[in-house]
Amino acid sequence: MCDVTVIVVSWNVREYLQECLRSIFRTTSDVSFEVICVDNGSRDGSQDMVWREFPDVRLIENSENLRFIVANNQAIRLAQGRYVLLVNSDAVILENAIAKTVRFADLHPEGAVFGCKVLNADMTLQGSCFMYPSPLN
Repeated sequence: MCDVTVIVVSWNVREYLQECLRSIFRTTSDVSFEVICVDNGSRDGSQDMVWREFPDVRLIENSENLRFIVANNQAIRLAQGRYVLLVNSDAVILENAIAKTVRFADLHPEGAVFGCKVLNADMTLQGSCFMYPSPLN
C-alpha cells in the first residue's frame, strides 16, 4: 500500500498528458505514490508516449472512449493507495501539492472527500467548487 494513487484519464491529449505526468513525478516527494493512467482509445500516440517515457505508470488501454467516470472507476478498482487523487490530463501539479493534500487528509480523518486548490494559467484562483445545496450543484 502507498499513500496515494494518482489517476489520470486521457483521450487524444498526448502533449497535455505528457506535461501532466512530468509534473506529477517532478514535484511529488515526501509521500509514496503510484500513477494509473487510463487511455480511452487515443489515436495520437498517447499510449506509446506513456510506455516510453513513464515506465512506472500503470497504463490501462481502452479500445474505445469509455468516458471519464467509467475510466476513473476502472483505475479506482486497481488503486493501492490509502487515498485516490483524480487529476485531469490537462492539469499541471505544482510543487509538493500532492504531499500537502495527503498531509491535510491525514489531519482530517473525519473528511471523506478533499479537493486541491485549482489555479488558472496566470496563477489566479479557479472557481472549482461551490457551496451546496443549490440547483446548480
